[in-house]
Amino acid sequence: MYKIGIIGERDSVLGFMAIGFAVHEAPDAESARDILHTLAKEGSYAIIFIVENYAEAIAEDIARYKDVPMPAVITIPGRAGSTGYGMAAIKSAVERAVGADIIFKE
Repeated sequence: MYKIGIIGERDSVLGFMAIGFAVHEAPDAESARDILHTLAKEGSYAIIFIVENYAEAIAEDIARYKDVPMPAVITIPGRAGSTGYGMAAIKSAVERAVGADIIFKE
């Protein structure tokens, strides 16, 4: 069975342990980068969530996993709230998949 992991600062990720995520604390973006590559190499993670502030700092590393089936690397807001980076990444992925911008703002 595949696992779901999450990478981020302690305050942002600790609560996810209660729902069964494999929680990986990272004190900074460099540590998050190392953890991401370790988890991806392991091959047992289907989804890896990473907090936006770290994801933005290591965007080039995350881009390496865009065209592979696993793991899916998804950005989520951290403890400081959303920076908009995660939504922009989802919008870009949808545009690549569908060929057009189908996400409308109200």
